[in-house]
Amino acid sequence: MFLISLQGKDSIYEQIRNQILRFIKSGVLNPHDKLPSVRQLAQDLGINPNTVQKAYQELEKDGYIYTLSKKGAFVADRSQKKDMDSLAYEFMETVRRFNDLGIDKETLKSWIDNMKEDSDNAGD
Repeated sequence: MFLISLQGKDSIYEQIRNQILRFIKSGVLNPHDKLPSVRQLAQDLGINPNTVQKAYQELEKDGYIYTLSKKGAFVADRSQKKDMDSLAYEFMETVRRFNDLGIDKETLKSWIDNMKEDSDNAGD
């Protein structure tokens, strides 16, 4: 599945990262598909596991994959990320508007804490 070139202009971790991105964008890998373990991919390619780990870390940082402790790495659902990015933007705009109205950070934190407590207690 993965091909690397030791003489290529891109580093090995960049080649792995770019191939995974191509697989995701072309539909070869779909949301929540499990990626090979770091150890397994490194062994298959005959490279250092740290190289694969670096590629996975970059992909996770950019929101293309996610990792679950003791379960491995999986393809992220980018539509969820877009939704979260949109909500984060709306939230920041709302915070700015409150700031413009003179509502301080401590008051906003208190409101958020109260909403969380109400939400947590709703299941009781």
